[in-house]
Order: sequence, then structure tokens, then C-alpha cells
Amino acid sequence: MQETEDKLPLRETLAYGCGDFASVLYWQTFMKYLPFFYTDVFGLSAAALGGMLLFSRILNGLSDPVIGVWADRTSTRWGKFRPFILFGCVPFVVVGVLTFTTPAMGPAGKVIWAYATYNLLMLLYTVVNIPYTAMLGVMSANPAARTRLSSVKFMFAFSAGMVISAVLLPLASFLGAGGENPQRGWQLSFVLVGLVALGFFLLTFFGTKERVAPAKESQVSVLEDLRLLVTNRAWLLLLATTFTFILYVALRSSIFAHYFKYFVFEGDTQKEVLLLGVPLNFDGLVSVFNTGGQACSVLGVFLTATLASKFPKKPTFVIFFAIAILSTAAYFVIPREQIFWLFFFEMLGPFASAPLPVLLWAMYADTADYGEWKSGRRTTGLVFSASTMGQKMAWAFGGFFAFQLLASVGFRANVEPSPAVQESLVLLMSLAPSALGILSIVIFLFYPLDDRRVAEIEADLKARRAASGAA
Repeated sequence: MQETEDKLPLRETLAYGCGDFASVLYWQTFMKYLPFFYTDVFGLSAAALGGMLLFSRILNGLSDPVIGVWADRTSTRWGKFRPFILFGCVPFVVVGVLTFTTPAMGPAGKVIWAYATYNLLMLLYTVVNIPYTAMLGVMSANPAARTRLSSVKFMFAFSAGMVISAVLLPLASFLGAGGENPQRGWQLSFVLVGLVALGFFLLTFFGTKERVAPAKESQVSVLEDLRLLVTNRAWLLLLATTFTFILYVALRSSIFAHYFKYFVFEGDTQKEVLLLGVPLNFDGLVSVFNTGGQACSVLGVFLTATLASKFPKKPTFVIFFAIAILSTAAYFVIPREQIFWLFFFEMLGPFASAPLPVLLWAMYADTADYGEWKSGRRTTGLVFSASTMGQKMAWAFGGFFAFQLLASVGFRANVEPSPAVQESLVLLMSLAPSALGILSIVIFLFYPLDDRRVAEIEADLKARRAASGAA
């Protein structure tokens, strides 16, 4: 008889969260610092970077369903999903070091190196992270327990984001001889990041258990699995919501460091500004903003975990997203000298938006249940991997649009910005993402699975599994 505890052991819940701590050491870098590294340290142009992000993220997104289908059809003594973490984590951290290594090559050679290492890194990230995320759907069958598990997952994720935000720029400067050799500094930083990530991935593998198995079923084709997925209306609407939500995040995240360097500091990274009376240069201010934002994200996720069983997911999602959109739009009217108000809204935004991915991933598990309830076929890995594919597509288009816009107005790294460049950075930090956020809310209003409906589906599936003797 399978275990379906409403509450997972705390030790196991924390072990699951460790996997996202390891993953987000890299993902936070991808979101906040990778574009800055490639333009200002590695030496790519904005146009070359935009094209690479579009190509690489679309290619990587297309690999997500392949990994998901592979994981769904995997059967080992460790389960379906955990083996991918065990065997994928070492190659992943090794390629991470290579990605942040700047070779002594000309412009064409650097572009080839960047394409090769970044694409391989993202493929290995997919091999580890898709099965890891799908574990959310098989560690417990209880919706409230899944929301709590998702909350802890994201508490670890935002904690990792806080660590990277606080230490990466200062660490790269320190290891790069005080900023004299930034290329060496970034490379050595990811040797240390890789060692930490490796330890946390192993904690997840050894500390978790897969419990939920579908009712016994005959083997069906991959095409049939895909047909079932694209006829799952709840999943399609949630995917569209997620796509526009990630576009909202990607526009700001892709140019976050550029906004501060070229708008707030006007290209002079040694200039100092005052935040609550404390003078900060570029490295210091960006680290404080990112670290504070991640700390507020942890608080937002903690609030979600506390309220998980008390408030329905749909209205909670809409209310928090609306607050986040307003805090983003505020950047359009705040002048560069008002550092406190920039800081205030940058703290409010992450606090309000942090619960959104928590709720989304819990709802994806609900759509996997809904698909099984409708068809009798459970495709947890495919549900989560195809969802992640949609997110990566959004990241691809968000990064591409941002840097193509900057290239079109004449942006050049380490050169004093023109007024057109500064105006574009402000737009990408404020009104452009806010419009996408509003569109995301409108789509989400059509999502059909409320908490009552999910509870009915859960009860019916539990009875089916018991009747079939699923182990």
C-alpha cells in the first residue's frame, strides 16, 4: 500500500529543498548576472548576447519534454526521478566552471565557446532539474502537503539566490585580484559554487523518497502522452499564465545589473550613492538590492507556507501578483537619485512575487492529477518538463527582446550610456514587464481548478489507486 501522508517528515522536506538550493545557485546567476558577465567580463556584444540567449534557451526548452518523457519511463530501485540527480550533478558542476571561463580567443572564438559551454550547461541543468522538480508530484498525493513542500523548495531557492546576490560580485572581485583580473575571479567563484551545489544535490538524493505511483496501466506511445497533455485544458491555461509571468520576470532580470550600472551610476562604477546614509559603489549597491530582494522573497514564501491550508490558491495568486506589478511600474517614475524608493519597491516586489512560483508549481501537480483523472494515464515528468520548456521559451524571448532593444539604441558595454540607452533601461525595468504581468493575470482568471475541485479529484484518484493495488 502506498504512503500518502498529509505531512512529510521534516527531514525529508528539508532534503528536498536542498536540491533547489543547489539549482538556484546557478539559476540566480543566469537571471541576474549572466548577461552582465557575458557583456562586461567575457566580451560579447549586446546583439550577440541577445541572439545566443534566444537560440540557447529555445533549444534547451525543447529538450525539457524529452527529459520528462525519459524520466516518466525510467524505473530503478531509486525511483523514476532521483537517479537523474545522482548521475547528472557532477558533469553539471564541471561544465559550470567551463561556462564561466573566458578563453584567450578572438571574438569569433569566444562566441563559439560561449555557445558550446552555455548550451551544454543548460542541457545538464535540465537533466538534473526536470526530474528534481517532477518529484514534487510523487513525494505526496495531498494538495496541501504539496503546497508546503513547494514552499520549502522555494524558501531554499530564494535563500540560494540571497547567497549568490550577496557574495558573487564581491567574491569574483576578490578572487580576481581585487578586480584586476575579473575573468579569473569568475572562474574561481564557480569552482566554489560547484562544490557547494554538489553537496546539496547529494543531500536531496539520499534524503528523499518517491511515494505516489499511478494506477497500473498499459504502456502507451510518446505521441499519446503528448496528445493527453495538449488536451489538458487546466495545464494549457496554467502554461500560458506561467509563460507571461516569466516574460514579466525575464525583462527586468536580464538587464537588472545594466540598469544600475548605466542608469543609476551612469556608467561610472566607482561613483558612490547613499542608501540610508551608507555610501555604496556599483558592486555594493547591486549586491544589497539583490540580497535584500531575495530576503524579502524568503519572507514571502514563508508567508505562503503558513497560509497554504487557510486560503485558496487562485485569489491568493491574483492579489500578490497585482501588488508585484504595481511595485514594478513604480520604477518608471522614480528618478535615479531616489535610491531609498528604488530600494523600497525592489523589496516590495520580490515579497509579493515570491509566492507566485510556489503556487504555480503546486498547481502543476494538480494538473497532473487532473490529467490522470480524465485519462487514467499519469505523466508527471512530462507535465513538469513541458511546463519548464514554456518557461525557458519565455526566458529566451525576454532576454532576446531586452538586448535587441538595447543594441538598437546603440548600447555598448563599458561606454558612457546615451539618453536613449537609459530610457530603454527604465522602460525594461518598469512599464514593459508590468503590461505582461497584467496579461498573465487575465489569462489565469480562466484557470478551472479551484481548491474544492482539486479535493474531489484527489479523493477519486486515491480510491482508484487503492482499487488497482498500486504500490
